[in-house]
Amino acid sequence: MVFLRELSSASKARAHLLKYGKTSPLVKTPLYPIDYGGHTISLSFGNPPQKLSYLVDTGSDVVWAPCTTHYECINCSFSAKDVPIFKTQLSTSLKTLSCKNPLCTYDCPRCKGNSKNCSQVCPFSIQYGAGAEAGYYQLEDLHFPQKTFHNFLVGCATIAFREISTLAMGGFGQSMLSLPVQMKAKKFAYCLKSHYFDNTRNSSRLIFDYKDGDTKGLSYTPFLKNPADTPVYYYLGVKTLMLGNKIFPIPSKYLAPGSDGSGGLILDSGFGYGYMASPVFNIVTNELKKQMSKYMRSREIEGETDFIPCYNFTGRKIDIPDLIYHFTGGATMVVPGNMYFRFIPEIGFGCFPVTTDANKTLQFTPGPSIILGNYMQVNHYIEFDLKNNRLGFREQIC
Repeated sequence: MVFLRELSSASKARAHLLKYGKTSPLVKTPLYPIDYGGHTISLSFGNPPQKLSYLVDTGSDVVWAPCTTHYECINCSFSAKDVPIFKTQLSTSLKTLSCKNPLCTYDCPRCKGNSKNCSQVCPFSIQYGAGAEAGYYQLEDLHFPQKTFHNFLVGCATIAFREISTLAMGGFGQSMLSLPVQMKAKKFAYCLKSHYFDNTRNSSRLIFDYKDGDTKGLSYTPFLKNPADTPVYYYLGVKTLMLGNKIFPIPSKYLAPGSDGSGGLILDSGFGYGYMASPVFNIVTNELKKQMSKYMRSREIEGETDFIPCYNFTGRKIDIPDLIYHFTGGATMVVPGNMYFRFIPEIGFGCFPVTTDANKTLQFTPGPSIILGNYMQVNHYIEFDLKNNRLGFREQIC
């Protein structure tokens, strides 16, 4: 019997090797909530490995880290001297990417023609709302306990503008540059813990999956075709959006991306509560005000926070209706009130904190009409199935 068990185990191991090669079907890493409204993983680049925290961002595609002691940040909310740095001079495996490398997609002006000896480095720049980062690309080794990925394309950031965080960035969007695509994962998945704007060492897991097929218990909805101007985002088709049992009368042009790049819904783990274009925001908040009319509204808190509407819940039982997304393919995501309302327990108030472009301070033109931020994804197991071009999810305590 012992021999048969060993023979069976060896056969399974051989079958696993033939099916997956030397790559484990799963690569897992801890996922931590952070105080300003996101989630991070630790990545180790270089030889010897240097570990930094990277924000998990499904709304962008470049993986980058500040890489120079002369890092400059213009109009940022922090001092550049407080930024953790990847020390390029300490790594023996680092290679700077030149403009002549086929991996460089930037049209380098100094490398025009047949200049084989062009030494210009391949630059990168990326914008995040009102902020931006710039620098150059390099090739490095990325280490996980289960596997090392050689010649990983990573940005070396040298200058930033109007950034709000000192974190490095892990882009998970739809692009050959993104972390899961460079790792050749067929899927990646996470279950976001509530951060409520505090730092905690209680982690969940981010999973890179090399298996194909359905995951047990998930409802699936397909990713939509991206507009040409926004190729990185994960768009979902929305059939209806509801508050409690009330369907919002949102025009269809806001629920699916148009050829001009406007409209539609995306998932963005790097965004806090989310965003709604002003026509959608007005429809949603007008209905929210009707269903929340039993609570006293606070114009004072609204003025101080720029959130609308805000309510005084002091001494009251809090009952906020669910926000419900019905997606194409039959999948339904229910976001409880405590996951899309921002509570200020010290003073007994709460607000609807989804941002909008109504005051012209935040605009996505062209761009999505609805952004489902990380707060609304909390306590859901969410799987980005890159192989089958779909999103799967289920409710789950993370």
